[in-house]
Amino acid sequence: MIAKTFQGLENVLAEELTQLGANNIKIGRRMVSYTGDQEMLYRSNFCLRTAIRVLKPIKHFRATSADEVYEAVKAIDWTQYLSNDTTFAVDSVVYSTEFRHSKFVAYKVKDAIVDQFRENTGNRPNIRVSNPDIQLNMHIAEYDCTLSLDSSGESLHRRGYRQEAVEAPLNEVLAAGIILMTGWRGETDFIDPMCGSGTLPIEATLIARNIAPGVFRKNFAFERWADFDAELFDKIYNDDSQEREFLHHAYGYDNNRAAVAIAGQNVKAAGLTNDITIEFQDFKDFTQPAEKSIIVTNPPYGERIKPEDLLGLYKMIGGQFKHQFVDNEAWVLSYREECFDAIGLKSSLKVPLYNGSLECELRKYQMFSGRYNEVRSEGRQIKSEADRRQMAQKRRFKERRAFKQGLDESDEEFKARTERPRRFDREDRPRRADRDGRPRRFDGDERSRRFDRDGRKSGGFKKGGRDLKPRDYKKGNGRRYED
Repeated sequence: MIAKTFQGLENVLAEELTQLGANNIKIGRRMVSYTGDQEMLYRSNFCLRTAIRVLKPIKHFRATSADEVYEAVKAIDWTQYLSNDTTFAVDSVVYSTEFRHSKFVAYKVKDAIVDQFRENTGNRPNIRVSNPDIQLNMHIAEYDCTLSLDSSGESLHRRGYRQEAVEAPLNEVLAAGIILMTGWRGETDFIDPMCGSGTLPIEATLIARNIAPGVFRKNFAFERWADFDAELFDKIYNDDSQEREFLHHAYGYDNNRAAVAIAGQNVKAAGLTNDITIEFQDFKDFTQPAEKSIIVTNPPYGERIKPEDLLGLYKMIGGQFKHQFVDNEAWVLSYREECFDAIGLKSSLKVPLYNGSLECELRKYQMFSGRYNEVRSEGRQIKSEADRRQMAQKRRFKERRAFKQGLDESDEEFKARTERPRRFDREDRPRRADRDGRPRRFDGDERSRRFDRDGRKSGGFKKGGRDLKPRDYKKGNGRRYED
């Protein structure tokens, strides 16, 4: 099986699968592969917080052309999965120089299935783009192809509790992944001072109470499969033996009254009103909490939501952390380096994460009373051993990750700063010049004299009219050539 996720959450997903009891877990890019039985497939969809969808591979094969894809797909016995009365759809993801259009690949897969049924029965199953009986996924990496059944259907980030959303809401899978990364499991109060539609407080409370995220879903794609075991799934759905009590509380604040109202509706829909408090409050009015707490927040980046003074907002965040959140830890997900600089605090951990197409960072701030140097001189721990190990990992960030457009940078300036130098085409490549400055041209005879049949340079080099032969370093005084 293959569980898909966001880039940066692969290790978190692998840990979830380990706890679920999966076997042969292997981490890939934006995915984790593993093995398990039918119950594991159902539990994966129902319990995993950081999976976007779960795929069950049907066939792996290599193909160098669209015709080879067609033949490989047509060779599968599709009566195991479909009938003439079944509707299906094909989704494709392609990373290949040979196959450049994902929709064309999807059409080839669809044609192969339809043609097999038409040849054998004289009829064919129908295509339905939305809510089909069977959802297929084709993944191509260069020439390696994997055709899978999509057991999830609608993306697993759509939990089912969200009634409405504010502008630029945080994805539920990403929110859960961030919280799991912090190591928080409900040991303290949880605070999001800019909660928007309430995604972080809701996901945090689900984690604290160990409530499966799939409990709110209306259906999964595997429920329409021919081999669906309703009794087994009912057993999984109704099993609340692992749920626990949340002994602390989660708080969500926002300075937008519409957002507060939406967050309140979502909390109510999730049935968590006893565990979460949503209130109207600007973060600048935030005061030191009486109980030990953690802050996890996702402030505006200046992309879709654009405050009047973005850097001023982040400066205020840093000030509140320093003066009103002493002896606690805070985690901030953001995009621009300028925003993190405006916070004005030294982070103890930086984690690369993608929020949609934006390459963001999740930074941890360990707050303490006193000056940084004084705390270090007293021997108090600022970075945990886990933080040190993670920061020591190489290649955690992309090589060109700093290429983000500055707030005061024009489009032209950004393009000039980040555009790679254009490689010369053959016609544009400058020619060597003779001593008189004219372009030097080589004719065929001269080229043939310079190289022998084996492609090696023939003869010696000429310098000052003398024939020079390569010198054996073992014999001489280090000179490269001898007469």
